[in-house]
Amino acid sequence: MSTTSREADQLDRAKAEAFQHKFVQDLAAVAGFACASIGDRLNLYKAMASGGPVTSEQLAEATSTHERYVREWLINQAAGGYLEYDPTTRRYSLPAEHAAVLADEESPYHCGGALQLFMALLQAESNISQCFVSGKGMLWAEHDPGLFLGTERFFRPAYMWQLIPQWLPSIHGLPDKLHSGAKVADVGCGHGVSTLVMANAFPLSHFSGFDNHVRSIEAAIDSARKGGPVKNVSFEACEASAFPGNDYDLVTFFDCLHDMGDPVSACRRAAQALAKDGVVMIVEPMAGKTVEDNFNPVGRLLSGASVLCCTPNAIASGNHSLGTIASDEALAAVARAGGLTQFRRVCETPFNRVFEARP
Repeated sequence: MSTTSREADQLDRAKAEAFQHKFVQDLAAVAGFACASIGDRLNLYKAMASGGPVTSEQLAEATSTHERYVREWLINQAAGGYLEYDPTTRRYSLPAEHAAVLADEESPYHCGGALQLFMALLQAESNISQCFVSGKGMLWAEHDPGLFLGTERFFRPAYMWQLIPQWLPSIHGLPDKLHSGAKVADVGCGHGVSTLVMANAFPLSHFSGFDNHVRSIEAAIDSARKGGPVKNVSFEACEASAFPGNDYDLVTFFDCLHDMGDPVSACRRAAQALAKDGVVMIVEPMAGKTVEDNFNPVGRLLSGASVLCCTPNAIASGNHSLGTIASDEALAAVARAGGLTQFRRVCETPFNRVFEARP
């Protein structure tokens, strides 16, 4: 008998089979995720959301796709619980609650951007594997372009539905100051969604969006133009540790501080750029106080994003890698090292933590 055979005989077979079943479930989820990405890309979900139950022929006709592919796609999506199937009518439907997540770009529950974002990240797996061995990093700009638009779409619902009514009011007196007229720097603004949401809500304030990714700044400028004249907003490409201007009443870091290779310098620049009584708002992904606090679906998702994108970018651009699931304590240490000695969590959602920081 071989060593492998003897070891197999000593296994707890029920436990091994249970884990094998879990693995197959995860494998099926990966296949379903790829199929869901196709549904998002080709507007299959949107077509189903706008009509009633459909057959594969009807959905293919409505979306100018080939029925033979749509047939299997519908089976996959129903098997995963994304769609419902009526065996009597042999038609598939997208429940309204599922459409809010998969099809409605204006919904606070929309997650379509996550499909685009993670499909782009998965394409970096071979490069990230090499990073594991070399210890080097991979810059944000080196990823598939789908990451940039997917990130915009993924974070847009939170900015549209939580930023103005929930996050900003968590800092005492901040909305009043913004309504009266304030100067704001949105550092790491990406495609500028957060900047534009604030600029439209507070027309008497001026908002400057900064990001070191030139293509994202170009997209932000384009978005500002397409949305009509926004006179109180501007965008500029620059490093977080060297953004221009001073006397800002508010400096924001939305889901970006953990990506930076030198977050201490970014915080130091923010502290220097503040006006008297100015404040820094730092929004970071949700994470636990301990390692084991992250052993849940959100922790699994965010730590995966950290492996595939956030930590490699930080390593490639500096010598300090916070990672996506940095604890409150780790974030506070960075803020204080940068001169933001007052640091506290003021708000949270299932996916985000909001911090107030001051010199």
